[in-house]
Formats: sequence, structure tokens, C-alpha cells
Amino acid sequence: MSLPYTQKYFIGIDLGTGSTKAVAVDEAGNTLCTAQYHYATQSPKPGFSEQEANLIWNAFKNCIIDITSQFDSAPVAISFSAAMHSIMPVNEQGEALANALLWADSRSGDIAKALRESPEGEHIYHNTGTAVYAMSPLCKLIWLRQNEPALFKSAHKFISIKEYVWQKLFGVFEVDHSIASATGLFDVLKLNWYPESLSLAGIESSKLSVPVNTGYTRFITPEGALLPGVSPQTAFVIGASDGCCANLGGNAIRPGIAALTIGTSGAVRVGSSQPAYNYRAMTFNYRLNQQTFICGGAVNNGGAAADWLIKDFLKLSIDGEGYAALFSKIDTVNAGSDGLIFLPYLYAERAPVWDAKSSGAFLGITFKHQQQHFLRAALEGICFALYNVLNAVEESSPVPVEEIVVSGGFISSPVWVQILADITGKRLVLLQGGDSSAMGAIYLAMETLGMNVQEILDRETAKSIIVQPDMAHYQTYSRMFPIYKKLYTDLKESMHQIHALNL
Repeated sequence: MSLPYTQKYFIGIDLGTGSTKAVAVDEAGNTLCTAQYHYATQSPKPGFSEQEANLIWNAFKNCIIDITSQFDSAPVAISFSAAMHSIMPVNEQGEALANALLWADSRSGDIAKALRESPEGEHIYHNTGTAVYAMSPLCKLIWLRQNEPALFKSAHKFISIKEYVWQKLFGVFEVDHSIASATGLFDVLKLNWYPESLSLAGIESSKLSVPVNTGYTRFITPEGALLPGVSPQTAFVIGASDGCCANLGGNAIRPGIAALTIGTSGAVRVGSSQPAYNYRAMTFNYRLNQQTFICGGAVNNGGAAADWLIKDFLKLSIDGEGYAALFSKIDTVNAGSDGLIFLPYLYAERAPVWDAKSSGAFLGITFKHQQQHFLRAALEGICFALYNVLNAVEESSPVPVEEIVVSGGFISSPVWVQILADITGKRLVLLQGGDSSAMGAIYLAMETLGMNVQEILDRETAKSIIVQPDMAHYQTYSRMFPIYKKLYTDLKESMHQIHALNL
């Protein structure tokens, strides 16, 4: 029986927090097929967020097998995108000695707070480009050294989930500049490990992988972990982080264009030839390649906050059609939810408040507020949080943002997309292609192989849907936004007191 695909193809792999996704495209960038495998995270204690590394490796292998089984030839290239901020101790063979600590792990919150308030904090931020927060592998390493000294001492290396997969494939410890630039351990200007951070972590550079550029390529040897459907001629491109890849995949590298993603969490990012520092908001500055920084900020509470409200608080069990009906009901509520405001810090918060002890709140509840008001306020609160990040990014950027390329599961809801446009007052461009992070990884591979990626990007952008803001709604939200921003300041002390009760 003949296989469905016979042309040349490229695979982009996105190693994520909850799943690994793969996208196969042809030479013109058209999506041919996809694969995805989910896995669970573990929270053995409050504030802990861990993952068994081998689950990611198995998901990666299964994605490759699923994709290549549909073709009569091996892929031209396989390129990687991956979630940032993970760290795990491994032995000399690359075997995990403990679970990977993920970006959401907040156990090092007090360490991060002390470092952020110290004289070294701002210096480290300006050199490494990474916010001084519990998500940072720098802070996680300090926590491991202080709380798991035997494990810390026994580790041959400390690596990320992408490095784990790469080592399985090639038997070497290497990390791309993009993932390295999100560790708080890497000098984003000199492109090597930063001595001051290493000293704070209590390690030598030999405990970390060798940094390489994002176009760095290897080939499987006959002695290596040869995968079904992959040949020794298949180029493996190490790629970049998911956020940086998403900007490239969404054609959001040029000045004046931002990329905004809402998945479980959310982020706003712009491309720049130079870092854009803002220590107050601690916007990040990560490397896409040797010419481009991706600058922006991430929030903890995206789709996860909306899911909590729908499934856990309101106890609604709904399918795809039910979601559509629910969001249609939300659309009947006035912009601003008739004075109801939601602070969406259910999972604490990153930019721009950087408070691991923050929590969520509703303000302005009255007898007139119904279920649909709470739902709309939740969506508005998530969008307010991202707008807060966008403002911080624009503060430190020489070019104002005129257009936002949006991606993530939320774009399936026209109501939510319109709320985002109305709150930001910006023109939105909705990506219609495949996963933007996996696509960005593919474009990195194509560029590495000398192909003209810009033609593909421009063609895909031309297919996008444009959403314009309702300026009357924008005026309403502009009056509410200062109240939203002040709400955290007003409640911060109470949040911390409640957190201290440990109830």
C-alpha cells in the first residue's frame, strides 16, 4: 500500500510542559500532518511542579514515528522548540537523577525575592536577560544546593528537557543560546556562561552544557539512537525556545509588531536587535539567534485561569459546542462586565508584578452580577494582565507596537479575541497555520539549510484574519485599567498575610 506523502518534508518538534507536538510541512511551508502526545506534571508539595523526563523522550519518539510513518522517505530536517526554565540533575550517561523542575515550580520564591532585592539582582538581570524569579533555573539551583545537598553534589550536569532529548539522540551535552538565555546563568551579550551567576549557584561551567547557536546541526550516526523513519542524512537542528520560535513562526520579528500567546499561561514578545531592559517590570531578553533578541514578559495565568473558573468554580462540564454557547452568552455582557474586575493571579504571577505569593480576586461584585459576568470578567482580567505586560514592553522599546500577532487556543473564541483587541486598542492578526512554536523551529531549520523563509512567512501572513478594536469599548477599558493595576498594590499585603497562614 502506498503512503500518502511522497514530497520532501520538514518536522518541527515543540517539547512543551503538558505535551510534545510535531508538525510536518512541505518546502512551501504547507502543513501536511501533525502529531501530539500528552503527559502529566507532578506537584508532590505546594509550589512544586515537576516532570519525569523520560515521558518527554517517549512522547518525542512517538511523534516522530507517527509523522514519518506517513511518508515514503525520511525528513530533510528535524528542528526543536522547547519550553523554557526547566532544570534537572543528570549523571554522566545523561540519565535523570530526579524529576525536572518546570517553569511553574515556585519553591525558590523566597530565594528569588532576596536576590531580586540585593545589589546583585539588577546586575544579574542586565547580564543574563532573565527575570530574577522562582522560574529561573539560577534560583532553582540555589534551592537544590541548600535543600538537596546530596543530590546537588552527585549531579554530573544540570540540564533542561531539550538538552535531555538532545543528549539521548547524540550522547553529548549541548544547549542552544535561546534556552541558555532563559536560565539566568548565561551572558546574553557575550554568549557564554555568566561567572557571577555560576558563583551564586555554587557550580562551575563544567556542570552545564556547551552553548551553541540556534542553527547548530547534528546528524544521527549508525551507532546513535536511530529513530524509525529517520536517516543519517536527516539534519537535526537544535532550534530555540518556544517563545522565540513563536515570534519567528508568527512573522513577528519586525519593529512595531508584537506576538501574544495565550495557552495555559500567556506572553507578549517583540523582536529587537538589542536587549530592552526594564528592571521594574523585569521584562525578559532572550536570544532567537545571534542577530535577534526576543524581548517581553510572561504571565502565569492564561487559559488555566479561565479553565479554573469554568470547571472548578462554576462546575460546568461542557464540550466544544458547549464552549461556543457559553462564550456566546458572555458576549451579551457589556464591556467591563458592569463594573466587575478580576485579578487573575490564581497561580501567583510573573510579569510585571513578580510575586510568588500573589493570589486572585474579584472586585466590584453586586447583586446584579450573574454567571456570565464572572466569565467575561475572567477573560477581561487575563487580557488586562497581558496588556500590563505590553505596556512594560513598550516602555523599554524604541518603537511602539501597532499590531499584535496572536496565537494559542484562545483564538478559537471570537469573543475572547475581540476583548483582547478592545483592551489593547491594537489591530490583531490571527495565525491560521500550525503551532507557531513548532513552525518557528521549522523556519530556523530552513534558514540553516539556506532556504528563503521570508517568502513563506509573508504568504502565511497574507492568509491571516484581522481583528480591529472597538474604540468605544477601548475607552471603557481605558477607564478600568488603572483600577485593575492599583488592585494588586492595594491587596498585596493581605495576599502575603493569607499566604503566610499556609491554609
